[in-house]
Amino acid sequence: MESSNPDRSRLARSNIDIVAFQGEPGAYSEQAVFTFFGPAPKTRPCRTLKEVFKSVEDKTATFGVVPSENSLEGSVNQTYDLLLESTLKIYGEVKIRVEHCLLALPETKLEDIQVVFSHPQALGQCNSFLENVHAEVIPAYDTAGSAKMIKEKQLSRAASIASERAAELYGLKIVSRNISDSAQNFTRFFVIGSANSSPTGKDKTSVVFGTKHTPGSLQRALSELSTRKINLTKIESRPIKGKPWEYHFFVDFEGHYRDPKCATALEALGTSTTFLKILGSYPAAE
Repeated sequence: MESSNPDRSRLARSNIDIVAFQGEPGAYSEQAVFTFFGPAPKTRPCRTLKEVFKSVEDKTATFGVVPSENSLEGSVNQTYDLLLESTLKIYGEVKIRVEHCLLALPETKLEDIQVVFSHPQALGQCNSFLENVHAEVIPAYDTAGSAKMIKEKQLSRAASIASERAAELYGLKIVSRNISDSAQNFTRFFVIGSANSSPTGKDKTSVVFGTKHTPGSLQRALSELSTRKINLTKIESRPIKGKPWEYHFFVDFEGHYRDPKCATALEALGTSTTFLKILGSYPAAE
């Protein structure tokens, strides 16, 4: 079914060469690629988030899809650090429900499992379930990657926390389904590219800025949005490297940077901050 978002529908029908994502086939990032673009694009699995950014910067991929935050575990800090450093723009966003499964070789039973592998965030999202399994927990670089490892190494007393699609791809058995601590487990992903997204009438803008280390400086900066009735949807601070106890502020708000009201606010925000970077304006996920 095509999305009702006109910009996303156009992308789904166009000839997208390659979309990069972090992880192995079957990863939730790959699911986000297909949710946003449809089944048409080829995908490029990358070992790290930095490699995803580099693939798009080097034009070996047309777009990249990277996780930005999870409803249970919070923001993916490395993604925000890379956005700060990169010239790439946030072109879109997509949100998917994360439905973790415990995967193992077909002959493995739950009581046989002595070790569980997965991405650190996935392990954290299934903490209550893991406490009852009484197995050693070992972080891996990717959910689907841990499933692939169990298959390739034939680890008969090991399991992986990954998606149902990973089980299908690597011929593993689903030992337990829906093992997240909360059923409301969603991950938000950014689509990154070299170009800006056009206004759709239902957009978000993401920016990062710094302020003077003085009382009221952050409040004055944010007032440039509030006084213009611009709705703030997220604010988060990240430490400035090399400057202990000083921070960059990542902010999302409703509207496109080309909208007159937002353009005026951004101009004023530039005079109220020590540093301002527009990370992108993009269609808001449904």
